[in-house]
Amino acid sequence: MSHEDRLKRLGELQTELMRLKTLVKAGGSIDNPARVHELRKTVARILTIDKEPKPVKKEEKKQEKEKKRQKKTKTKNKDKSKPEEGQEE
Repeated sequence: MSHEDRLKRLGELQTELMRLKTLVKAGGSIDNPARVHELRKTVARILTIDKEPKPVKKEEKKQEKEKKRQKKTKTKNKDKSKPEEGQEE
C-alpha cells in the first residue's frame, strides 16, 4: 500500500471507529462488539507502518560508504600536509 492509500484507509477506519463508539456511548448496541477492537488494532498497525523508517537501497549504502571513505582520506591528507609543532619547514 502506498502512503496515500494508507492515509485514506486510516481516515475511513477512524470514521467507522468514531461512529461505533458514539453509538455505544449513546446507549445503543452494535452487531459485532469485537469490531471496535479490530478497528483500534488496524489503526495502530497503519500508524506504526507509517512511522517506520524507509529501507535504504544497496546503491545508497554504497554511496554513503564511499562518501565516508573520502572524508577520512581528506582528513588524513590534511593532517599530513600540516607541519607538526616545533618542526621547521
